[in-house]
Amino acid sequence: MFWIIFIFIIVIIYVLSRFFRSQGRDAYIKKFKFPQGLYRRLSKHHPNLTEAEFQLVSDSLRQFFLIHLRSGRKLVSMPSQITDDLWHEFILYTKAYQTFCQKAFGHFLHHTPAAALSEKQQKSNAGLRRSWFHACQIENMNTRVPQSLPLIFAIDALLNVPNGFHYVMDCKKAGLVAPNSHNATIYCGGDFVKASSCSGSSGCTNDGGDSSGCNGCSGGCSGGCGGGGD
Repeated sequence: MFWIIFIFIIVIIYVLSRFFRSQGRDAYIKKFKFPQGLYRRLSKHHPNLTEAEFQLVSDSLRQFFLIHLRSGRKLVSMPSQITDDLWHEFILYTKAYQTFCQKAFGHFLHHTPAAALSEKQQKSNAGLRRSWFHACQIENMNTRVPQSLPLIFAIDALLNVPNGFHYVMDCKKAGLVAPNSHNATIYCGGDFVKASSCSGSSGCTNDGGDSSGCNGCSGGCSGGCGGGGD
């Protein structure tokens, strides 16, 4: 009986320690100040970017880092071109980025190019569905019936980013062309609502098959921005 109680106490302590550590990392990411000079470096790629817009991109990258933290180290895909550009620039501050990763995640977050993803990962869009689920949760949205796009899915269109990934909630109502056609540049945020069955910190449970809706468009940065995680 004594050993059962002892093991139970150890398990409780372990669970609580993980919870408080996760909460501390969450707070660290939210309060983190990006290195000086990132605005100037990003402006080389996006010369019309204002300082206020840069802050919005910073918030989007912060959201991506929170998504990774909450994913349980599963693959999460990057749905924004301009946010991905800022991530690239941050990585070049190698010492600052390494320190940030250790404090924020407890491990180094590698940037995985889309070309390095497996064929199954690219086709299933599991990484994007997982990003959608956690982004909605971070913004306190209903993951099944969101009223708007999460920031990281909306920012490319909001800032009119050239060659960006532009999402809308409902492609059919907007009368848009599905992304699997030759001239399409619009992606269906609504696909992740219809196709995913999400629960808990593990992200989306439906990791196979193409997303439904909008004529079966694959959506987002599959084959574009890549992402991070195991």
